[in-house]
Formats: sequence, structure tokens, C-alpha cells
Amino acid sequence: MHGALRHFKGSFVVTLLGLGLGAALGWHQHHSAAGVGATVFIVAVLAVLEISISFDNAVVNATVLRTMTPVWRHRFLTWGIAIAVFGMRLVFPLVVVSAVAHVGPYEALRLAVVEPEEYARILESAHHLLGAFGGTFLGLVCLRFFFDAEKEVHWIVQVEGRLAKLGRIHAIELGLMLLVVLAFSRLVPVVEDHAFLAAGVLGIVTYIGVDGIGAVMELRSEETQAVVRAGLASFLYLEVLDATFSFDGVIGAFALTSDLFVIAAGLGIGAMFVRSLTVMLVEQEAFDAFRYLEHGAFWAIGALALMMFVGTVVHVPEVVTALVGAVLIGLSLWSSMRYRTRAEQARVEARREALGRGE
Repeated sequence: MHGALRHFKGSFVVTLLGLGLGAALGWHQHHSAAGVGATVFIVAVLAVLEISISFDNAVVNATVLRTMTPVWRHRFLTWGIAIAVFGMRLVFPLVVVSAVAHVGPYEALRLAVVEPEEYARILESAHHLLGAFGGTFLGLVCLRFFFDAEKEVHWIVQVEGRLAKLGRIHAIELGLMLLVVLAFSRLVPVVEDHAFLAAGVLGIVTYIGVDGIGAVMELRSEETQAVVRAGLASFLYLEVLDATFSFDGVIGAFALTSDLFVIAAGLGIGAMFVRSLTVMLVEQEAFDAFRYLEHGAFWAIGALALMMFVGTVVHVPEVVTALVGAVLIGLSLWSSMRYRTRAEQARVEARREALGRGE
């Protein structure tokens, strides 16, 4: 227990700082104990929201992080945290508002501070674009995992086995995702369909670009190939993953408050816990102990991608997003424990039979 908790020391420190920032913001805005309490409560709820939505993100991060060199792993856990907490939860929404409203970054910041309701409205208006981009990128991440002709371990055998066979068709995941983007572009309002298609295509290009960095690095010498592939390419891949996972959390946070800094404090706490959970999964070698955990995470990613697409047409509550991912990962853990129990029983039976034969 103590070994697991040591991974979360930094998260607890960030939690205290985030709650302290929430208290300071509450006092600055309301000048009352009730205002301080309400703001701190919102920060705490946002942190829990981020952790619940991004739990599957931690599992996927861990699958990539365990293949990285110690140097790049350290960079992800330092630079990556700064990008996740300050970049995606504070700067990224400002960039989106600036692009959508066709205003400069300073004006976007002014809106966030002086006119938070207008700021929230503009960011919400970009939800269908973020859904198209994020759904496309995450969808490709999911499909690439299952359309792998060399994948031998399957959790849902009847489905994953067939998908692995289809993986022999070159670029099948790209073709399928283009069809999905095209189908949903017909469902969004006509005035938004072209922008939706453009965002979906940008998601595909981003995925190809990040994936292509690793392929380009393979052209380098044999000595440096492994380091680079597990380094820069994986780092960029993880950062884009975190960006797409954070879309729902950032936009959903405006249901609780329109204060940019309160949102950044709450989601920053959650992002730090996700990072700590990622490290714990890697160092505890959870993927060796739980055979189907990785599969559950990628099914959760596929479900999130689908819900991001559906969310561009109808409202999908954040609690549904969180529950679906948690249930899929929970089921994969349960299946892994059942497999491990059966494997242990088989070993015991084999040992008994060997002893019975006098071997």
C-alpha cells in the first residue's frame, strides 16, 4: 500500500496548491467564507471529473510509457505534466476561443477574465469541431490496436480475432475512419458540415504525422533507432493523446463554472493524478499481471471516440463517458484475474499429474 501511495506524493502537493488557488480565487471574487467554500468545492469536483474521464487515458499512457527510455520517460513526466496542466487546461481553450472568434490571444484572455459567459459560449460553439478532431484521432488509435494482424492475445476473441485478420488489409483503419467522419458530417447542421469534415481530416493528418515521425526515425542507424522511436515519437504521441482526452473535460467543466482559472486548477489536479496513476501502472508492471488490461483501455478509447462523434449530434453527459470507460476497464481487469486464476489452477493440476506419474 505504501509503495503505491509514493507515486501520488506529487499529486497530493498539487492538490493542496490547487485547492489553495481555489480558495484565493473564491475570496477575491466573493469576499466571504461561503464563496471560498463554494469555489474550493467546484475545484474538487472538477478534479474528480477529470480523473474519472481520463482513467483510461492513464492506462493507454502506461502502455506507451513502458516502452520509452528512462530519459524520455523522465521528460514526459516533467515537461509532459507542464504541458498537460498549463497547456491543455489553460492555454489550449484560449487558443480555441481565439481561432473560433477570430480574435487575438490577449482578447481571448480578456474574455475569459472579464466576460466568462461569452468565453464559455464561444468555446462551446467549437464542440463539434473538437468532437470531429478528437473522435477521429482516438478512433484511429483504437482501430490501429485491433487491426493488428500480428496481435496474438485477444480479450473478446470472437470480435478481436476477426479484426486482427482484417488488419492484413493495408490502411483499413484510415478508410473506415473516413467513412465515419463522412457519415457524421451528414448528421450535423448543414452550416457546420464542411468545418466538421475539415476537423476530421485534420485529426487523420495529425495521427499520420505523429505516427510518421516514428517511421522516419526508423531510417536512421540501427543504434539510434530504438531510442528515437521510444523517445520523441512516443512523447508527441502521448501529448496528442492527452489533448484529445482532455476535450470533454475542458468543455464539460463549463457546466460547473465559467471561470478559466478555477477550471485550470481543478483539471490540473486531475491531470496530475492521471500522471501518477500512469507511473504506478508502469512501475508495478500491471500489464504483466493483468493480461487484458490493455485491451480494455483500447475498447474504452473506441467508446470515447464514438461518444465524441455522437456528442456532435446530441448531448452526451460526461458521467456516461466516464462510466463507459470505467466499466470496460473494470471488466478487462476481472477477465484478467479469472485468466490468472485458471492458469494457476492448470499449473497446480499439471504438477499433481506429474507427481502422480512419479516424475
